[in-house]
Amino acid sequence: MSFSEIPPPLELAPGQDEPKILSRPPGPSSRSWLVRHAHRAAPMGPKPQHAPGDLRAPPAGIVYASAKGSNVIDVDSNRYLDLAAGFGAMLLGHGHPSVLRVLEFQAQRLLLALGDVFPADAKIALVERLAQLHPDPDARVIIGQSGADAVTAALKSALLFTGKPGVIAFRGAYHGLSHAPLAACGLRESYRSPFSAQLNPHVTFVDYPAATGDLERVLEQLRDALGSGTAPIGAVLVEPILGRGGVLLPPAEFLPELGKLARETGALVVADEIWTGLGRSGKLLFSLSSGFIPDLVCLGKGLGGGLPISAVIGRGSVLQAWQRDAEVVHTSTFAGSALSCATSLATLDVLSREHLPERAASVGQRFLEQLRSRLARFTNVQVRGAGLMLAIDLGPGPGRASRLAARLLEQGYITSTGGGRREVLVLTPPLNIAEPLLSGFIDALSDALSGLA
Repeated sequence: MSFSEIPPPLELAPGQDEPKILSRPPGPSSRSWLVRHAHRAAPMGPKPQHAPGDLRAPPAGIVYASAKGSNVIDVDSNRYLDLAAGFGAMLLGHGHPSVLRVLEFQAQRLLLALGDVFPADAKIALVERLAQLHPDPDARVIIGQSGADAVTAALKSALLFTGKPGVIAFRGAYHGLSHAPLAACGLRESYRSPFSAQLNPHVTFVDYPAATGDLERVLEQLRDALGSGTAPIGAVLVEPILGRGGVLLPPAEFLPELGKLARETGALVVADEIWTGLGRSGKLLFSLSSGFIPDLVCLGKGLGGGLPISAVIGRGSVLQAWQRDAEVVHTSTFAGSALSCATSLATLDVLSREHLPERAASVGQRFLEQLRSRLARFTNVQVRGAGLMLAIDLGPGPGRASRLAARLLEQGYITSTGGGRREVLVLTPPLNIAEPLLSGFIDALSDALSGLA
């Protein structure tokens, strides 16, 4: 029997419980673990007021111990409702039984093959499955290890096909922090500037259209950038919904018009669906929902059901450009890992069998409407989103969402933040979260907002 023939479990996993806080986060065990982490892990982010490991500096956050479904348990035995879900990656929640069954089965068969030299059967099955997601009947696939890896492979593919090194990216965009996508990171200048000497110098940034009134202005910026960049433009790298930048939905005409402009100049459109794809936005691929067909699509995050894997799916004619007189490859030792490929197939099966993209669309719409109704009294707060990818925009004021997230954590809700100044609370729960749990969160959110400075 192969991994594709494993029957589904008879019942869903547990893990749809309300929060239960036994000790105010961070509890004593989390504090101890976080101090140890600060003592040995390379420091990231702005300099703290106290030295790393200084007991006068109270640790922030919690330390995970276990998780199931939509619940996370920390090392202090506090139970949380996970509305971040691994920055949106845990599409099926934690430890979905179908993923665990396939993981155990594949672990007994094969952990690692020999990359593209002697690939695993699971990798070949996954490549065939992913190719079916692109409208091109000759679509091809590159398997990677992370979202940033997929973006890197896509940008390399665009250069091989077009011969043009220029890239257009968007202000507020985030595509990962390895060198190729870092050059196109418009979220925060501080992420990019220390490494600018090593990055592609031919990246032009334009605004992202956040409203219908922005569309023509942004399209004019695109026309100018496509015709007058520092180097010929070979790729336009775009998030169909600006994710970490604040969950900004563009006008419906944006992607088709962008595609038209790119085709006129011979540039390829690379759709970064690492966050929006596989049902998170209520669509299997959000970029296809307007009739627009990107040349290359990047997937990651939730593809592996909790294991690291990513993919580029694209037009066969474009990805054929990798075949050259001299060998050119994009690969790594663990790309196409048998374990990750098997759990990816299980994830795709569950998404289809349980109709989770459609469920995300309907549940997300009701959740969005409830949020807007309950939060209407907060005049500076805006709520927006698609599917189960939602944002609570708190308006001007750096760090406001971070403070709100900390208050919600104390009530047992894990959230994340977005926007260039961390002014947006981001909600990306598992697509199969029990809907009544979302109503309880709205009560906690309303209370937390009332006391937010």
